[in-house]
Amino acid sequence: MIVTPNVRPPAERRGSQQLQWGILLTLMVLIYGSHAPLIALTKVDGRVPFSPSSCVILIESAKLLTSLAALLLSREALSAALSAPPSPRLVAPYAVPALLYALNNNLVVFMQAYMDPSSYQVLSNLKIASTALLYSLCLGRRLRPVQWSALGLLTGAGVCHSYSSLRSVDPGGAAADSSTRLHITTWGVILVLLYCLVSGLAAVYTERVLKSQRLPLSLQNLYLYAFGVAINGAAYLSGGDAVGEGGFLEGYSAAVWAVVAGQAANGLLMSVVLKHGSGITRLFVISSSMLVNALLSWAVLRLELTPMFLLPVAMTAGAAYLYYT
Repeated sequence: MIVTPNVRPPAERRGSQQLQWGILLTLMVLIYGSHAPLIALTKVDGRVPFSPSSCVILIESAKLLTSLAALLLSREALSAALSAPPSPRLVAPYAVPALLYALNNNLVVFMQAYMDPSSYQVLSNLKIASTALLYSLCLGRRLRPVQWSALGLLTGAGVCHSYSSLRSVDPGGAAADSSTRLHITTWGVILVLLYCLVSGLAAVYTERVLKSQRLPLSLQNLYLYAFGVAINGAAYLSGGDAVGEGGFLEGYSAAVWAVVAGQAANGLLMSVVLKHGSGITRLFVISSSMLVNALLSWAVLRLELTPMFLLPVAMTAGAAYLYYT
């Protein structure tokens, strides 16, 4: 008797993979879109009551522990890890993304002294262009002219979305306050360009490392987030908020823990995209999340949606169609 293996046809496998990617990307869009409304829900008397540094450490720690659990639960991944003991040459590249992301976290805070938050919100969309440019230069991926046009449209969608959010600010009250008036200095321009460059470089370098090493993703994440915990922990201990009156978890509420869980899950899902997809997909995920962000802000925070909100949504959809067809 001839026994044929139970192998699914290529079309069925392709359909299953597309479904899995659809679920993964939808989940990422939901998490990205809910981040800002959740941060708003954590505020007490208009300010964030917890230490952002401690929150980052908890997020990195959650990703580290999840990666360790995934490694231990996978016999194949564990066997690969034991057969290839860590060496400095193998592990050292994972320190670079952690350093770049730590640098960007500090740049975000530092540049606020040289521009207003709204200008930062608009100009930070340039990281879409910088990521695409570095993606093409560093990874050797040639993009077709129509794909470059799609990424330009995606950048424009981000700028339009940021600009539409400025309309919710009372112009009369903001004009009288120099701290909220639209302004940016030369140093502000330099810093925001540096921020966009570092952001794109971190994403592209992480993708290159994950794809260049034939290691299980759980093991790669273990190396990556171990450096993340170490670097952010050192930054926390050397900072002024290392010791607070209420301790490390001062000001933590259910909403803050939801932020920690969501960002940890998003980081792990993003590593799947960078390992098996591309950093450009990450840009579309972030831009698509503006729809979820706006709807949650309207439903939960009672913010008003303007008709201009539909323009960046349509631009993002058009950019995705141009890029992937």
